[in-house]
Amino acid sequence: MSVLVSAKQNKNYVPSKIKESKSYKVFKVFNTILMIIISVATLYPFLYLVAQSFSSEAAIIKGQVTIFPVDFNIVTYKSVFAKGDFQRYYLNTVIYAVIGTIASLIMSSILAYPLSKSHLRLNKFFGPFIIFTMYFGGGLIPNYVLINNLGLRNTVAAFILPGLIGTYYVLLMRSFFANVPQELEEAGEIDGLSKFGVFFKIVLPLSKPIMATMTLFYMAGYWSNWFTAFLYLDDREKWPVAYYLRQIIIGASTSANPGAVNAETMQIAANIKSCCMVLMAVPIICVYPFIQKYFVQGMMLGGVKE
Repeated sequence: MSVLVSAKQNKNYVPSKIKESKSYKVFKVFNTILMIIISVATLYPFLYLVAQSFSSEAAIIKGQVTIFPVDFNIVTYKSVFAKGDFQRYYLNTVIYAVIGTIASLIMSSILAYPLSKSHLRLNKFFGPFIIFTMYFGGGLIPNYVLINNLGLRNTVAAFILPGLIGTYYVLLMRSFFANVPQELEEAGEIDGLSKFGVFFKIVLPLSKPIMATMTLFYMAGYWSNWFTAFLYLDDREKWPVAYYLRQIIIGASTSANPGAVNAETMQIAANIKSCCMVLMAVPIICVYPFIQKYFVQGMMLGGVKE
């Protein structure tokens, strides 16, 4: 040890490097090329949408747009933002996404934690029962009748409750909770914590990776959900922005008659879909970097089979 320390203190000390084999070098080159190809294939569709949303109608029709805008303009963005309703619908979506995500995390974690305990006898019943719901459901009409009979139409609950708990996400959380050291929970109980105290003060703080991952999944689901609003929200004041943008797309597409509209309307109809997709994707893209460090770890540990 002393020889190693003295060697590191020497200014002329150069740490030795492990010599890489030829096969490993070939693997690194091949892996780098493969990752570049996958990255380009993944980014190209989104970059194309962004470029198309800023391009002219003529360039879009002629197929001249690649990943760079042609005849740059922001006519469609001005048209979307100029509508006074857009800000209100965006605010509705933020409220739905925040409330829905928090409620989904609480309910899913409370359900997943007991399922992670193999010594609980009722898990032999509830486990298969929950998995059963992944493959079989009541259907659209029974769900609609249920929401209607409960008096939840045109309420925030009608938008949040149908997707409150995702079965697949519960199973991921169950697998993650099963990997939490049992000794820590027992130590908390010895210190006087109840079962809820152990869960909220020990288990959840140790479960940041899976909770961050589920936050992204649930938030993305609520953010882009328009079909639930189509079914249950008749009041325009309560529409989410996804459903509002869908109505804009339908309106622009049906009015795109060259003999009946002006050039500005034709321009909006040409790239309204790209513009709306960009507006929907940007917030989620902005959130992802903040939880990226937890995402891979949460998916990896949550996907480990017991």
